[in-house]
Amino acid sequence: MLEILTSPALAGVPHGFFTRKGGASSGVFQGLNCGHGSSDLTEVVALNRARVAAAMGVEPGQIAGVHQVHSADVAVLEAPLDTPARADALVTATPGVLLTVLTADCQPVLFADRQAGVVGAAHAGWRGALDGVLEATLDAMEGLGATRANITAVIGPCISQRAYEVGEDFMDQFLTEDPAYGRFFSGGPNGRPMFDLPAFGLHRLRAAGVGAAEWTRHCTYSDAERFYSYRRTTHAGEADYGRLISAIRL
Repeated sequence: MLEILTSPALAGVPHGFFTRKGGASSGVFQGLNCGHGSSDLTEVVALNRARVAAAMGVEPGQIAGVHQVHSADVAVLEAPLDTPARADALVTATPGVLLTVLTADCQPVLFADRQAGVVGAAHAGWRGALDGVLEATLDAMEGLGATRANITAVIGPCISQRAYEVGEDFMDQFLTEDPAYGRFFSGGPNGRPMFDLPAFGLHRLRAAGVGAAEWTRHCTYSDAERFYSYRRTTHAGEADYGRLISAIRL
């Protein structure tokens, strides 16, 4: 059985943050690995993605994604592309196009303006969030007729502050951008900064004027049975990791 996390804030809009449960992958990918960029078997990943499509009420060919590169670029789609664009967010006003992003600690963010009939999805790691991918997604949605104050944004499962130890150089990149960003860092048990990625994402969304923004409060690192985590895989010395999929459509 697939496990699909949803948010009341997006009620009425077909969407879901899929966990790793219910998939066909095995080994380190055990579960619903939807990342073709992994070393998992291609046919198994395709089967997992077909299960996602069925759960979202579309055909596999209606799944739209992008070649994620930790950028602030957004693809505006009327239909899935044969060759995914190099971008980290995508928006559409076309019913039936299933927008998806893949994550394994980064923030998956789903957006909807119900009144205008515009949806979006973004992959927002620390680099993309700092460079403005969330704001760029809002801009692109407005280009399709959305109104910023009517947009709801929900951040799905991602790494939480208690699991996100970083270096001083990392923190300095944020403080150089804005000294007030220091509030998203706290001292960790090893004397190193701990970064609050979802709080930073919520701040950027709210500062950009989104109508509503929330986080589902699920930590990918801390729940190995439900979520893949790049950082947890690295700490465990494993060779590869699965990718979680998050999806939304009109």
